[in-house]
Amino acid sequence: MGKAECISYDEQQLPYIDLGSARIRMEKEPAPEWALKKAQDELRETPGHKEQAIKELRELIQNEKYLNLPLDDEYMMMFLRPTHYYPESALKRLKNFYHMKLKYGAACENIIPSKLRNVFEANILNLLPERDQHGRRLLVLEAGKKWKPSQVPLPDLFRGIQLTVLGSMVEPCSQICGAVVIIDMEGLPLSHITQFTPSFAAMLLDYIQECICVRLKAVHIVNNSYIFNMLFAIFKPFIREKLRKRIFFHGKDYKALTSHIEASALPPKYGGTATWEVPPGKLLGEFFECYSKDYELADSYGYTAGYKIKK
Repeated sequence: MGKAECISYDEQQLPYIDLGSARIRMEKEPAPEWALKKAQDELRETPGHKEQAIKELRELIQNEKYLNLPLDDEYMMMFLRPTHYYPESALKRLKNFYHMKLKYGAACENIIPSKLRNVFEANILNLLPERDQHGRRLLVLEAGKKWKPSQVPLPDLFRGIQLTVLGSMVEPCSQICGAVVIIDMEGLPLSHITQFTPSFAAMLLDYIQECICVRLKAVHIVNNSYIFNMLFAIFKPFIREKLRKRIFFHGKDYKALTSHIEASALPPKYGGTATWEVPPGKLLGEFFECYSKDYELADSYGYTAGYKIKK
């Protein structure tokens, strides 16, 4: 079948991209029973304990004079689930998350779809419609020859990743099951290497290891070249063991990739058996723009004027 060409709306007037055999949509509905069981087994999400953790985190946030955030249960759970319902850990992660704007400025500001059209129109950032066999969200980043830094500067690409992650953060099923990233480095030019400065690498690792509020379960790198492997070797000492164990290199061996992610969740391009086609990036950007008000509101949260990060 051909690729989707426009945004569709369901009976509740919620947007989705119709791919025929699958849909891309924001899954804000309550998590299914199997996922709630997973939350109970893996994240300590049990009656009583859940309510107590929400109450404690809310009180901790209220004690933060300069932190402007919503205090509803759903917002609390967005940070409690990835931190296994430990309120102090959730507060630390939450503060790190909102420190990003103060520490890194423009690279972490204006995480709003209309400000990132260049990223989506470049067809380098894809959200797959199917979850993997563990219920995890699948994100694909094409950062090899397809990425043109003159059209999509590296900070914009990073902001596009943050935008997509924010979309997953509000999904109860993603909060519980987490996400998996596939990075396609096909044809990475030597000139791209200069984009990955030590300061950018430090910011990226800070985001992934200290700030991201989704359970990042795996990073699969495909079509990696000798050039990329050299680049990775430079930064590897700064990657913590927990993350290092979740990074897999596959080269062009898509059989290895499908040993981690079932083939039905992947397009044929990556050894999958899915019958849908990945939609044009421009359409994915338009889909996110349907939630512009939500993103603008999210962008308004954080630390108020007068706050300074403690050294």
